[in-house]
Amino acid sequence: MNRLRNTLDLARTSWEVLRRDRELLWLPVLSFVVSLAVLAAYLVPLMAITGVGGENSAAGAAVWLLGLGAALSVGIVSVFFNGALVAGAHERLTGGDPTVSSAVRRAWSRLPGLVPWALITTTVGLMLRAARERSGTLANLAVSVIGAAWDVVTFLVVPAIVVDGVGAVPGLRRSAELLSRTWGENIAARVGFGLLGFLAVLPGLALAALGVATGSAVVAVVAVVVAVVWIALVVVVMTALTAVFQTALYHYATTGAVPAGFENTSLPRAFGPR
Repeated sequence: MNRLRNTLDLARTSWEVLRRDRELLWLPVLSFVVSLAVLAAYLVPLMAITGVGGENSAAGAAVWLLGLGAALSVGIVSVFFNGALVAGAHERLTGGDPTVSSAVRRAWSRLPGLVPWALITTTVGLMLRAARERSGTLANLAVSVIGAAWDVVTFLVVPAIVVDGVGAVPGLRRSAELLSRTWGENIAARVGFGLLGFLAVLPGLALAALGVATGSAVVAVVAVVVAVVWIALVVVVMTALTAVFQTALYHYATTGAVPAGFENTSLPRAFGPR
């Protein structure tokens, strides 16, 4: 219960920080829009190849390469805009007044670190997904544990790259070093944020289910549309809150100074002595 209260406390404080710069919520939206544009750009040649090439091996290889390229490209977009969120949060936590453009500029200046990291983490994700699809129940569980461990170990990589300008591999090393002594607090926080997001989407799911249950097509469509919009808003807000928390955690872990706004939270205990 204490850790759940701590998570709620950190989420509330992260929201208070984010509320001062609500324009940063546009960054996850931009990430989604740009990702759709990237996928559309890959879809055109994909449709051309499948329409002309049929089932031959050359066409199959081309489709595979296009799929890999699309996944890596979307990964780069996702990491870039996550980096922009971290940049905006860092600017606010250190006394600045961030904007979408200032956050994007900071992330753009860190492309030499963000792009390699995006390629690394997307590749690992694809490998884990492939292993999961080809595994039995026990092996699948093991792969899931490995994936969860990877998420925890890499939690502070993007802040390391954006805040301190390190490369992808040094950022991974730094994240692992910091989290090796705080794994309990960080797992609790990540699970807590995930639980908050899940609870937040439940009203949308319930609304959609009730709309469909009425038997009216009009009511069902309206309910589903409202539910989709609500869930999208939850995803946007939780993405931004997680970035604020990541940045605050990294700031405190590396400087020892509690970021502005987090003075009365449980954040100092995350890196305090055991």
